[in-house]
Amino acid sequence: MDASITSLTLETKSMRSDIAGFQSRVTGLEQRMGSLETQINTSQEREQDFIYLRSKLTDMEDRSRRDNIRVLGIPENEEGSDMQAFLTSTLPKMISLDFDPPLEFQRAHRIGPKRSDNSSRPRPIIACLLRHNQTRQILQVARNHGPFRIDQHKI
Repeated sequence: MDASITSLTLETKSMRSDIAGFQSRVTGLEQRMGSLETQINTSQEREQDFIYLRSKLTDMEDRSRRDNIRVLGIPENEEGSDMQAFLTSTLPKMISLDFDPPLEFQRAHRIGPKRSDNSSRPRPIIACLLRHNQTRQILQVARNHGPFRIDQHKI
């Protein structure tokens, strides 16, 4: 009977040892799980921040574009070396509208690479006006009047 008690005691000690090992593994897993939950929460917060910042960026880009006009059909090199001066003098004549104060541009340029094949289709011009009300006036006249002409070119 002593042998069976000794055997049971050894098995019990072995089981306690196994249980202690399992407990330490479970504790480690719980710590890792807590750490991962914290990381997930942080990632979700960052994702929300990213979504918010993306919407702000989109809004800012849209607002920066609202003063842009796109002019199509002006032949290449018609503007000479100063696109802003060309548009300041040509645009009011073309749409038959006087501006007071005169048109001022933040920037004006053609879009895209210069075409090497001397294509009959000129590159578009993008111009950003300094005053939003002038942009609105130009767009309103363009909508109401339709295409304009300059030197037999449809604009």
